[in-house]
Amino acid sequence: MSNITRWNPISEFDDLMNRYNRMFGLARNDRDSKDLFSRSDWSPAVDIKETPEAFLVEAELPGMNKDDVKVTVHDGVLSIQGERSIEEDNQDRKHHRVERFYGSFLRRFTLPDNVDENSVKASFKDGLLTLTVQKAEPKEPKAIEVEVQ
Repeated sequence: MSNITRWNPISEFDDLMNRYNRMFGLARNDRDSKDLFSRSDWSPAVDIKETPEAFLVEAELPGMNKDDVKVTVHDGVLSIQGERSIEEDNQDRKHHRVERFYGSFLRRFTLPDNVDENSVKASFKDGLLTLTVQKAEPKEPKAIEVEVQ
């Protein structure tokens, strides 16, 4: 079975601009974050696996705890959102390199038709969020008899 990922050139361009702004220390203002093309500050790596009974979604969230993450399912879309805060800086310390991303993130995944949206279970251990979505029998189309007059 082949998975197809839809290419979104605008999101790639926005990601490039965000990286550029972070590299040169250019701050984003609130207006930018509400813009139509705005994206998250960073995006956690996600693996999606399938077993005969369920789909597993594993998201790497190092340095975070379960209270920093919110998982929702609405209209067939699984959303993972949260925020990783930067550690309070001590004035006596110099940063020579900061490569980790901080700030808010949002990942969304369209669920296939053969899942039970109410079965989502989440666990969080050692910075790894694991979501399990149980498969359901595909719904059979309902035939409706049309009366001709």
